[in-house]
Amino acid sequence: MTYFDHKQLRVPTGFRKLLYLNWPLALLLAAVSSFGFLMLYSVAGGSFDPWARPQMIRFGMGMVIMFIVAMTPIMFWRGVAPFAYVGGLGLLVVVSLFGEVGMGAQRWIDLGFMRLQPSEVMKVAMVMVLALYYDWLPPEKVSRPLWVLIPLVLTAVPTALVLSQPDLGTALLLVAGTAVVMFLAGVSWWYFSAAIIGGVGLVSAVMSSRGTSWQLIKDYQYRRIDTFLDPSLDPLGAGYHITQSKIALGSGGMTGRGFMEGTQSRLNFLPEKHTDFIFTTLAEEFGFAGGITLLALYALIVIFCIWSMMTNRDRFGALLTGGLGATFFFFFAVNMAMVMGLAPVVGVPLPLVSYGGSAMLVLLGAFGLVQSAHIHRPR
Repeated sequence: MTYFDHKQLRVPTGFRKLLYLNWPLALLLAAVSSFGFLMLYSVAGGSFDPWARPQMIRFGMGMVIMFIVAMTPIMFWRGVAPFAYVGGLGLLVVVSLFGEVGMGAQRWIDLGFMRLQPSEVMKVAMVMVLALYYDWLPPEKVSRPLWVLIPLVLTAVPTALVLSQPDLGTALLLVAGTAVVMFLAGVSWWYFSAAIIGGVGLVSAVMSSRGTSWQLIKDYQYRRIDTFLDPSLDPLGAGYHITQSKIALGSGGMTGRGFMEGTQSRLNFLPEKHTDFIFTTLAEEFGFAGGITLLALYALIVIFCIWSMMTNRDRFGALLTGGLGATFFFFFAVNMAMVMGLAPVVGVPLPLVSYGGSAMLVLLGAFGLVQSAHIHRPR
């Protein structure tokens, strides 16, 4: 791919920006979010409160944010990238010192009108600063050891802070987003091979450290691994979530039990039915047809990101689009794999569908960056 010199970039103005905006993407985001509104209305027993109404308001706010970010030239966001990264790190430090604790994790800052989860901001800031780094770095230096080490350090610091909350799921998403941006930037395959070998060694170390003084992860995270391997070990304890999730998924069949007719969610057998496990509520009520429809909408969003990345000759814009698209893919893929029993439960919500204010706003802001790169790409 031949990249464009951003210094020669002609910026579209006025009404032309609206013409360049990818309206189908905006409609896809609205369609996915509508699934969330329906499910939040359902799990509340046919009421817009306490979840659906706030989610709809935040979606409206998020769309406004997306359009504002999209209309702003991509070169502005290029300059903002290092400040976004430093700001994200600062928020992670603040949450580790003064953050609000919920369900054994310290992940949120209470702003009064909403709870901000800084790790959500960091996922976007991480991709931004890496896209800037590889836009600045000459291609011949991309695979040299010193220049490979720098993005690893940039990733290791926020990942360590997120792990300390603890939030294994978001930490994995940070690492995965970094790996994709490095791959797209042209880093040699040998580094990824070494990373895979190191990953296998890390997993072995994590399992070997169990019960020792240098235990690497929390006890509840080990229980999640045990539950993933065999949920029947503790069906009323650590295995309860995934057992009830599989019952809900299976009872939905091809077309589901019907809207607001899901017994697992309505009778409160299904835990976290409005956040991490909302996909199982959807699958129970709308069946395989509903689940595959949502998956198709997600796939179309990712396909747009890939197409926009491949047709963008501005290196920063292309890497930013590819990195954010990959982060979005890992977001929903990990959640779906988790609730289906294909991966350990790591506390990753379903993007744009699960209840959550900061996740909704940050994600729509991220798609504003994707739209900005699309609108202001060289033509």
